[in-house]
Amino acid sequence: MAAGWFAVHSDPMSDSGSGGHHYWCTRHHRVETDADVCPAKHVLGPYASAADAENALQQVRERNEAWDAEDARWAGEDR
Repeated sequence: MAAGWFAVHSDPMSDSGSGGHHYWCTRHHRVETDADVCPAKHVLGPYASAADAENALQQVRERNEAWDAEDARWAGEDR
């Protein structure tokens, strides 16, 4: 490798031992795998397990609530 160059891994969420990824499809409301995944605009993920993908929407809700509360705190609003 040339000086100043370094390898960059393009998939930071990959898990080499998982045997694939799982996604939550917002179109079909189901867990999908690499073998049957819908286009990226319809999925959340990748996740390491089907259970993690199944809980994707709950995780989104929790993060949004936390971010909304932080935005309100930053703006000086009481929530």
